Amino acid sequence: MTTINHKILGAIALSLMALTSCTSDRIGLGDRYSQSAAISGKGGTYKVGTPYKIMGKWYYPKEDYNYVETGTASWYGKDFHAKYTANGEVYDMNTLTAAHRTLPLPSIVRVTNLENGRSLVLRVNDRGPFAKNRIIDISKRGAQLLGFQAQGTAKVKVEIMAEESKALKAAMTGAPAPTVVVKNEPKTITIPKKVVSSYTETAQNASDGIFYIQAGSFANKDVADNLKSQLHKYGEINIMPAEVNGSRFYRVRVGPFYGKTDANITLLKIKDAGLSDARVIVE
Repeated sequence: MTTINHKILGAIALSLMALTSCTSDRIGLGDRYSQSAAISGKGGTYKVGTPYKIMGKWYYPKEDYNYVETGTASWYGKDFHAKYTANGEVYDMNTLTAAHRTLPLPSIVRVTNLENGRSLVLRVNDRGPFAKNRIIDISKRGAQLLGFQAQGTAKVKVEIMAEESKALKAAMTGAPAPTVVVKNEPKTITIPKKVVSSYTETAQNASDGIFYIQAGSFANKDVADNLKSQLHKYGEINIMPAEVNGSRFYRVRVGPFYGKTDANITLLKIKDAGLSDARVIVE
């Protein structure tokens, strides 16, 4: 991570602890402090990003400090654990983070499970989800605290915490810091009487085949080996020799992925790292 103003982070932490203490369904004291600590992801940088296309749909990242949305949340765990997020942090499924399609990375959001009233503060540091019209992907720990890990999805309300997000940006970029205002006003949440039936996530599009990302194809094996060493953080890397018109090439591939959505998410990260010609292939 770039040099961070620790005074600003301290102010954000105090704000988050105050906000967490008045949630509708309180969580343990240790988890309140883990929420305040969740602002300081390791190794990441602040970014908004350029428009991108996934599965035929365009997304337009922007700084939207009025963002509020209601929809379906899902969670992601061990398949992405210890891999890099879209802003360069290392994903830890046991911390309180989330993936969003367009919000700045990182930013701070409050997620409320409308099926049980639980509310949680999370740091958005990754891109996604891109399947089934879901609006946010939450870490395994976040899903546990919000009470929907077992069923896989939940109807939620996602609200950006504007002052905290702006202060976090300032801490990471050196921009002028806004005043962080702690708001303790109570919130009333209507909990539906009917809870959705139990649902467990399975591998997405598993029947569509096995997916790989071809990061590049080179006549020089040393170049392929060098690229392989740089891509290890995105998953398993293989170099596949191939004969093309009597010449040998070395194809650098990331994978396998057993769902097209997972492959596309990783493709987005690889393209964002500078390999604009990378593409998904299926076998």
